[in-house]
This record gives sequence, C-alpha cells and structure tokens, in this order.
Amino acid sequence: MAISACPACEAAPVAAAAAAAVPKDTRLSLSLPGIHCAACISTVEEALRSVPGVQEARVNLTLKRANVDAAPHVRPDALIARLSAAGYEAHELDAGSLAATETDRAGRDLLMRLAVAGFASMNVMLLSVAVWSGAAEATRDLFHWISAVIALPAILFSGQPFFANAFAALRARRLNMDVPIVLAIVLALATSLWETALSGHHAYFDAALTLVFFLLTGRYLDYRTRAVARSAAEELAALEVPRAIRVKEGIEAEVAVSELRPGDTVLVRPGGRMPVDGVIVSGQSELDRSLLTGETLPVFGQTGDKVSAGEVNLTGPLTIRATAVGEDTSLHQMADLVAIAESGRSRYTSLADRAAKLYAPGVHILSALAFVGWYLYTFDIRTALNIAAAVLIITCPCALGLAVPAVTTAASGRLFRMGLLVKHATALERLAEVDTVVFDKTGTLTMGQPEVQSLDGIPQDALRVARALAEASAHPLSKAVRSAVHSAGIPPAAVQNIEEVPGYGVQGRWRGQTVRLGRSAWLGVAECAASAVHLQLDGATYTILCKDALRQGAAEVVAALQNAGKEVQLLSGDTEGAVRMTAEQLGIAYWQAGMLPAEKAQVITARTSGGAKVLMVGDGLNDTAALSSAHVSISPASALDAARVASDIVLLGNDLGPIADALTVAQKATRRIRENFRIATLYNVIAVPLAVAGLATPLIAALAMSTSSITVSLNALRLRVK
Repeated sequence: MAISACPACEAAPVAAAAAAAVPKDTRLSLSLPGIHCAACISTVEEALRSVPGVQEARVNLTLKRANVDAAPHVRPDALIARLSAAGYEAHELDAGSLAATETDRAGRDLLMRLAVAGFASMNVMLLSVAVWSGAAEATRDLFHWISAVIALPAILFSGQPFFANAFAALRARRLNMDVPIVLAIVLALATSLWETALSGHHAYFDAALTLVFFLLTGRYLDYRTRAVARSAAEELAALEVPRAIRVKEGIEAEVAVSELRPGDTVLVRPGGRMPVDGVIVSGQSELDRSLLTGETLPVFGQTGDKVSAGEVNLTGPLTIRATAVGEDTSLHQMADLVAIAESGRSRYTSLADRAAKLYAPGVHILSALAFVGWYLYTFDIRTALNIAAAVLIITCPCALGLAVPAVTTAASGRLFRMGLLVKHATALERLAEVDTVVFDKTGTLTMGQPEVQSLDGIPQDALRVARALAEASAHPLSKAVRSAVHSAGIPPAAVQNIEEVPGYGVQGRWRGQTVRLGRSAWLGVAECAASAVHLQLDGATYTILCKDALRQGAAEVVAALQNAGKEVQLLSGDTEGAVRMTAEQLGIAYWQAGMLPAEKAQVITARTSGGAKVLMVGDGLNDTAALSSAHVSISPASALDAARVASDIVLLGNDLGPIADALTVAQKATRRIRENFRIATLYNVIAVPLAVAGLATPLIAALAMSTSSITVSLNALRLRVK
C-alpha cells in the first residue's frame, strides 16, 4: 500500500512516525564526461528521475557530475543503464572519496572585505574633505578620531589576507609582497594615531584604507582569473569502484572494495568497471581500456589475461582473481603519479614572486634609511616617522600587486571569448614559455569515435544484414557501421535469433543461414592493419574499414604550431597502426604508440628536465599524470573529469584551432606584465626621491600610488582588444 506524501500527512504524528521508520535516502554520484550544454542537463535529470526510487537528481555542468538522492534499493547500475539508453556515458563515483565541493567562499570573502574597505574609505574621505576645507582645533580632532574609529576595525577586517600572508612569510624567515604592504598599512595607522593624539594637522587613515582597497581589488581580480580546481588525484581516487561482487564458495555477495584482499574472486558483470587488478579465471569479453590507455577500440579478454582497475567490461561476465587491491592497484598508482607531478609543478615561481624577492628588501631598507637620516638631521622623531611612512606608502607595491592580475584578467577574458577557460594563476606565464607541444591522440587530435571509411563494393543485402546485426551491439565499430548504413538510407534486414557472442561479435539467422559481424579471428580472415569489422554471409566475407575521425581544427593547429617554430609530438596508448596513420595525416614526425600512463609522464618529465617547456594536450585518465607533469597543460571540455581538473586550461569547444592563438595571447600578456613592472619601477624612480626629500606627505603618497595603479590597469586593458 502506498503512503501519501502530501503536506497534511507529513504534519500528522502518525505519518511522522512512519516516515522515521523509512530508511534514509542515499546519495549517489555519477561522472558524466559527455555532457556539454543546458539541454544535456535537462535530459540527464529527466532520465534519472524516471528511475523508480529516485527522489531528486541534480547535474553540475562545470564538474560534469550528477548527484542523485534515491531510495536504498536503487543501484548505480540502473542509473548508468538508463543514461546509456538516453545516449550519455556515465561512471559511478565514490562520494566518500570526493572532498565536499566547497562553495565559493574565497571569492565571497574577498568581495566582502573589498566592499568594507571601499565603504569605509569613502566615509573617511568625506571626513577628510571637511578637514581639508579648513576645519580646525576641536572639530579637526573630532573628525580625526571618527576616522580612526571607522578605519581601525575596517582595516583589521579587510586587511586580514595581507596580515596572514605577511605573518606566515616572516615566520618562515622570508619576504613576500605582503610584508611591505602590511608594514606600510601599520606605519600609516600608527602615524595617524600619533598625529591625532597630539592634535596634529594631518592624519592618514584615508591613505591606509585606499591602500587596502586597491590591494584587495588586485587580489580579487587574481582570484577571478581561474576556477577553484579540485585535486586531480582525488578525482582519480573517486573513480575507483566503491563496491564489488565477491564470490566465495559459489555464493555471491556485494561488499565494499576496501574489504577485498589479494586472492579473492570477484565477479564483474557486463557494463561494470574492474574494482581490482587481477587475472581472468573464467569468462570472455571485450574490455574498454580507453580511459586508462587511450586505445580506440576494445580489446579481447579471456581466461588468463590480466586486467586493471578502472577498465570497463563490455560484453560478457568475467570472474577475476584479485592480484592487487586498494592502494596497490594501477589506478591508485596513477593517482599517486598525478599528486607527485602536481606538487612538482607548483614550484613554478611567478613573475610577481620573483619581483617581490628583489622589491621587498629594497623598500624596507629605503624607508629605514629615510627615517634614520631625517631623525639625525632634525632630531624630531615625529617628522622622521612621517617621512618614513610616506616612503613606505609611495613605494607600496600596489601597482605591482595589480600588474599581474589586471593583465591575466584581461587576457583570460579574451581567451574565454576564443573558447579557452584559464584555470591556474600562472598558466598564462607558463604558456608563453612553451617550445614543445605534445598531443594525445584518442579524444584529443581525434574524436575517439570510429567512422566507416567507405561502403563501396558491398552488396545492399549484405549492408542490410550488417545494420541489423550492428543494432544489437554497443561495440564502437558496430555503432559506426549502424550509423554509416543508416546514413546511406538502407533499412535493416529481418535477421532472426540475434545474439552477441562476448568478445567476438554478433550473429543471427537470415534466409536459413548463419550470418556474423565481428572480429577477424572469429570469422577466420586475416587481421587488418587498420581498424575493421567483418561481415560473413552467403559464404563470403566483407571487410568494412573504419578510421578515427580527426577533431575539427587538428590539422590547422598542428601546422600553425610548426610554423611558429614549436616542436610537435604525438604520444598515445593506442595501437601502432592507428597512431602512425594519425601522425601521417597531420604531418607529425615524432610519435610513439602503445604508451602506458607512467611512460607518458616519464617522457614529458625527461623533456622538462632537459630544459624544454612542454605543453601537454590530452583528455583521458591515461593523460592525467602527463598533464600534471607538463610545464602547462590543456584538456578539452569533453575530457574526463580527472583530466580536466589536472589541466591548467580547458578548451570549451570541439575546435582545436584556438590553442595556437592562445600561445600568441599568452606571449602578449607576459609582455604586458613586464611593461607594468617597468611602469611601476619608473613611477618609483620619480616618486621615491620626492618622498625621501620630505616633499610628499603620506596623503600625497597615497594619491600617487593610486595613479600608478590606475595606469597599470589601463595598460592591461589593451589586451582585451586585438
């Protein structure tokens, strides 16, 4: 009997007690590498909600993930099957392995501090205008004290990011940009409080707040240049299967993967992913290794063959004897490779950090010398402190703080309009240094979807049979045949008793004879160098050749990179014949086939160690370690979550063309950054002598600092247009 879920019933005590007895809904997470638009979101959500027991389904397009609230009896396999029927690839994610997705706290925090600093500075400026207009004695002192009451808590709150970073640097016995910033703010506040307490004519609370406001503006621009990326290693770990079917003494039981031990026997049904590394002890099937190795087509697996965690079992049930579980699996080792590569790449020193190493000590020494010199000259600590504060404020690295984020924001906006999303803070600087570009093949230079080269020479009756058999299989080559014959306007034949033979192909009965569509070994024909599927009927065998279609813009981007003097290479886990064909099509001289994920990463690491600046472009799990090892990396938006997270830049469309233009924009952006540094330096060369000579009060210094910041920002905006 169904229980009503109306509001009135929920409010009743009896219904509440009944609801309490119902098991709590579970949260399931699915990776959806194929979604790309709003229509995909609505289609996927409708498909998931149509599964009995599903209460709610929400799709996150940015993460390419679906979160499903469902009754405890709803299994991930049912959801994946429903999505597959709707035309979407899906993989189960272990929600426990995924770090909780953080809300945009960092951005909101910076924006809130920026708003407080801006509001406080405007109010203090209004009070300062009254002082400048001639307020004297008690009125002036009152306005100064009101300014202090506004400025002190505002700066204490808004300046927290700078205080925390400066304290961390000093505790580590080093200097960064935030150390002179904090010193300038503190000294401006201290001088202002002293002047106010002594009923002085000038206080500089407005200067201190203006400093904080401009610096927070730069910090927020820096934050907005990239998306907050989750760890690629965590994403890989989440792709590990959370549950498995263990077979013990002939009894099947679903257990957590963490309970498996080497030697256990595991059943993997068609459509399931391998939870462990192991050896097939019974069964035969075709295995999809594209996520791990980049192989375009499934491979045949039978008793005695080795399998790895993360591979997908396509056609027949397999019984696996586990040889490695948990942290010892090849998938987990790949995650470790990514984590190591990420930590190595994080050692890259940005232009701003390199400038800070030279700038910060010079500012401190100059301010200290000004203080000592003026004190020895006047023996007036008040005058000496004012001049030292003016020197610190006028040399405050606000322009330098804006130099990088202002340019990267403008450049990132231009790249976004071209179809590239910059994720990492230093990606543009690293992209400008690239001299070698390494491409993956499957899913990157090619679409990863076989297509029939030609149907010429095959009788129409044979094509009708081929379509009927192909419609009964989910094999990529069968899909290619079905699509090609359908496009030719040829209807399927009335083939009966169609069945899929795991690992071999599809067979059926037509006009009293057995007809087959499948592997060359099954049909007794010679193996083709190219990808092919074979059709057997009427005593004849027809070969249908297939190829992996090139991605739009692949030929153009390779030619453009080579013309720009970049070395272009192709590293792939696919077969030698397929890789050679693609390399010849695109004119790539250096290529390697059959590469494992660790081997790709080793090649790139070796090139990087030799001084090369490598750009890696890839899309699969087998590319994540290489993407993280490269000097800079790009992945298509259609890439698996782990590859997209590991990359610095995401290609939003299907066209590879913008990649070549991105290198040009990055080089221009780096030139603008260096120009901004020169502008800031020139400003200091002119302004610092005036401050040291005592010709600039802290207020004038703040105004001069603001002028330099605006100049730097305007120079950066030149990147927004060609």
